[in-house]
Amino acid sequence: QVRLVESGGGLVQAGGSLRLSCTASGNIVSIAPMGWYRQAPGKQREMVATGTSGGSTNYADSVKGRFTISRDNAKNTVYLQMNALKPEDTAVYYCHYNFLYWGQGTQVTVSS
Repeated sequence: QVRLVESGGGLVQAGGSLRLSCTASGNIVSIAPMGWYRQAPGKQREMVATGTSGGSTNYADSVKGRFTISRDNAKNTVYLQMNALKPEDTAVYYCHYNFLYWGQGTQVTVSS
């Protein structure tokens, strides 16, 4: 079993920045991918960014150039630095571990 604890969401004006954090505990395999999905009201959950322990990353086209995923393998923690935020980035952001385990979600709201 793996437990994920997220933090860092909040309310920010368009153009602002936020940094999300997610720490995994339990039966951790360090090479497993970790990352972020998001779900806006009335929309399906979508992939935002995923990173591997080896440094490979994958981003949704809508966030490329604005968001950066990073991880600290020693701390089993993944981060999402979100810059130049837009109102359409408003969603609940969920951390995943190996696409199998999910955090409780953290709300990100971007006002125009």
